[in-house]
Amino acid sequence: MEYRDEREDGIVIVHSAPEYCEQIEELAKIVFPTIADEDCLKYEHYLSHTTVFRDGQYVALDGDKVIGVTATFRDNFDFGNPQHNFHDYTDEGLIIKSHVPDGEWLYGIDLAVHPDYRKRGIARSLYRGREATVNQSDLKGQITVGMMSGYGKHKHEMSGEDYYEKVKTGEFYDPTVSTQMRIGWRIEALIPDYLVEPEVTGNYGILLVLEKGNFKG
Repeated sequence: MEYRDEREDGIVIVHSAPEYCEQIEELAKIVFPTIADEDCLKYEHYLSHTTVFRDGQYVALDGDKVIGVTATFRDNFDFGNPQHNFHDYTDEGLIIKSHVPDGEWLYGIDLAVHPDYRKRGIARSLYRGREATVNQSDLKGQITVGMMSGYGKHKHEMSGEDYYEKVKTGEFYDPTVSTQMRIGWRIEALIPDYLVEPEVTGNYGILLVLEKGNFKG
């Protein structure tokens, strides 16, 4: 399927393509500067995504400039055994072995917006593209692991488990997870050691679920 969302501000959301992958790699470096190199997606990863599962890859463009990106694959996630890590579960970021062509869920492996373009609803537009994939393929919905991006300010005073509970109950606002909850995502589980990023997240992630039809976008 083809997808094109032309926003009123001129930003356009389309499927990713090989010609965007160099820019996407540079964007990832800017948005995720503290993630360990082995967990950073690079040119070859994003190129692989466009080959393995083009319908699940989206970019936000300002003219010819890539200012946002999201990558996904289809999956039959085992909610009875939710613990996993980014490196292994995404086939080292390549998704070749991870993508299940008839999988029931859309698994989001990243979403990034350039700092100069934030607070303009671009992330929500990228999620809307992903929701189009869900609807087109009649999937159950989306799953992802949101990073506890506010935990770094509290990691010396509480455990990741305590921070997770406070975010889950709404006592704490987490810049990533709480924002996702506002558009329909539901917290499912805490995922310790999801990826190597001790500085901001303490290596923690939070498994989130967005059932088909619950997206507030």
